[in-house]
Amino acid sequence: MHIDIVRPQDLSAQRIARWSQLQSQDIVLDSPFLSPHWARAVERAQGEASRVRVAVAVQGAHDLAFLPTKVGAYTAMPAGSPMCDYEALVAEPGSRLNARTLVQALGVHRLDFAHMIEGQPAFAAHARGRQMSHIVEVGEGYASYEAARRAAGVSVLKDCDKKRRKAEREAGPVTFTAFNPDPAAFEALVAWKSGQYRATNQTDVLAAPWTVRLLRDLIENRGPDFGAGIFTLHFGDRLAAVHLHIHGRRTVHGWLIAHDAEVERYSPGILLFQDILRWMGETPYTRLDLGPGDYRFKRELANAGQWVTHGFVGVPSPATLMRGAAYRMRDAAEALPLGRFSHLPGKAMRRMDRWRGLR
Repeated sequence: MHIDIVRPQDLSAQRIARWSQLQSQDIVLDSPFLSPHWARAVERAQGEASRVRVAVAVQGAHDLAFLPTKVGAYTAMPAGSPMCDYEALVAEPGSRLNARTLVQALGVHRLDFAHMIEGQPAFAAHARGRQMSHIVEVGEGYASYEAARRAAGVSVLKDCDKKRRKAEREAGPVTFTAFNPDPAAFEALVAWKSGQYRATNQTDVLAAPWTVRLLRDLIENRGPDFGAGIFTLHFGDRLAAVHLHIHGRRTVHGWLIAHDAEVERYSPGILLFQDILRWMGETPYTRLDLGPGDYRFKRELANAGQWVTHGFVGVPSPATLMRGAAYRMRDAAEALPLGRFSHLPGKAMRRMDRWRGLR
């Protein structure tokens, strides 16, 4: 076996088809972030300076696995980070691949991962923590999903119905639009989301030029099996909430969500999720992936989940030693009863990784 390192734009049609075939064999891999088209879109958005590369494991003349990454001088990280919500080695079932061999082939000392799908044999031993990614399965239709949520004692959908009626009485008719082409909706999303990042002292990922170019490209070049779209909710003539979601063949991935703060009392963002779930019953999509993050609305809407892990894999080097030391400090702090201060090393690591990804 050998490993080819190629630019996404240089992938042949045969290799793109093979990658897509491997991805289609497992619903867990249906995430649009694991598609060859994601790596290609990221490279286009980042331009000539892009360092996105794909490691292709080859046995004879047969492609076994694909892993897209962003390659630096000493380290690699997920392609499209921090915009990428999932990572995985898209591989032929039963393939035995060594993660350190991939690192060496990429020409770096260390590969960091943040949302690696749990259960990947090559990376399982290198995980340093895990979190749940919440998923809504609606393959049997919205009515069946709603009944099951209510039977489970979850009131979020009932609360949505009450708030929808209240919004209609006080703010005007509630109107849902899927794949809204209005440029004003996109501009509102970017403005609201950037404002939210600043208000919560988070890195504004939309301030990097390539991220907005990526979003526009995904919307403008949407196809049946990959792309992104704007979903909107209006109260009368007023834009109340905007979601930008990316999709694969069967999965819609909840990605960027924002709303007008002046109508927050009606929970327009959650109402929009409810409308999207209803709309999905008329489409090929059967899963709404809410992504990693422990938020109440995700827990209440979800009826399934997928564990993802964070960690790193490296070869003996200063870069690997430094990451190991950072994780040891993080683990020690999180083991102490220091309240929110226990999480400061982890937050610092994530902030630094976001900065690295946006460069």
